[in-house]
Amino acid sequence: MEFYDLIKTRESIRDYDPNKLVNESVLNRILEAGRLAPSASNRQPWTFVVASSKEKLEEVRQCYHKEWFKQAPHILVVVGDKSKSWVRGYDDYTSIETDLAIAMDYLILAAENEGVGTCWIIAYDYQKLAKAIGLKENEVIYCITPLGYPHDGFEKKNQKIRKSFEEVVRFI
Repeated sequence: MEFYDLIKTRESIRDYDPNKLVNESVLNRILEAGRLAPSASNRQPWTFVVASSKEKLEEVRQCYHKEWFKQAPHILVVVGDKSKSWVRGYDDYTSIETDLAIAMDYLILAAENEGVGTCWIIAYDYQKLAKAIGLKENEVIYCITPLGYPHDGFEKKNQKIRKSFEEVVRFI
């Protein structure tokens, strides 16, 4: 898909067919896009955890109680290691959130390019999810997304409500 068309057509999907699995080669291409994302000082402080087994999906799904989420055949958890992220010297700003946001954006755009639905989620039960994925010391969960295909007949809304170009761009 042409890049600008991809940006225009990508939207959060809240409809997943649990019987339509994403094949391994497609999942790997999506994950490879995240792996290739830039990070501050090239630290790459991330791990991408994919829940696909029936047992792990049952555990992970307990962190978010929307029915459409529970139907997704795969759930991706973006995890960062604070001890590996770059820290700015003069104010101790850590790049972890910026780095993980960039990686997540690459992941969801790659998924869109593959025809795989995503929905960036940050409102989940952190403790349940941390336990389900075996979160390690120094690691933080940044966000999650289901990965999957919608049910037959699903249609996107194709309705991006955004501020005008003039409201968000200033040339100086």
